[in-house]
Amino acid sequence: MNILVLCDDHWHPARTPRAGLAPLAAAGFTFDWIEHAGEWSAERMAAYPAVLFTKANNVSAADDAPWMAPAVEAAFRAYVRGGGGLLALHSGLAGYADTPVLRALLGSVFAHHPPQCPVAVAPRAGHPLAAFAAPFTLRDEHYHMAMGGAGADVFLTTSSVHGEQPGGWARAEGAGRVVALTPGHNLEVWLHPAYQALVGACLRWCAGQAPLGDTGSV
Repeated sequence: MNILVLCDDHWHPARTPRAGLAPLAAAGFTFDWIEHAGEWSAERMAAYPAVLFTKANNVSAADDAPWMAPAVEAAFRAYVRGGGGLLALHSGLAGYADTPVLRALLGSVFAHHPPQCPVAVAPRAGHPLAAFAAPFTLRDEHYHMAMGGAGADVFLTTSSVHGEQPGGWARAEGAGRVVALTPGHNLEVWLHPAYQALVGACLRWCAGQAPLGDTGSV
């Protein structure tokens, strides 16, 4: 399965997702990369069954200018409603509080995080998207979220000394599917076997390789 990856921003360099996704080649995934927002287009995105979105609202790591214009938001929504899949991972949820169309599509956006600390990641028992992932604890940014989207099926929670937060949710949008995962600032999180299992399962579901069912069904 070939996935388009949008990555690289001020706080999250492309080297982390590049290294973090490399092991998924053994599971049949290939990845094409956009690191500079100027290379993105709706037409290019439409050629992929799913997009992995791990890019805050910066043009690139070297250019802090925002790139999520209203026309871009609308294109993401049209892509998903038309049957595309969107996996927003960590920084793909950051910097979009003032982009209402994308915010509604994602189901939530990043509000703030405390200093890095041990974060416990707990998959919801029995949920198909979390079926092959065990709980784990690693040092990470504990994202605190501003939930608000309709139909968010939470299948993952994160907790630390700063409390508990939704850490992963899935939702349907038109004919397409959206998943969000909040962990993933550090490469160690990406490479953890449980997180690899989560990312793989979420990409397959987003790309339509499992029945839509009741949002979380795979």
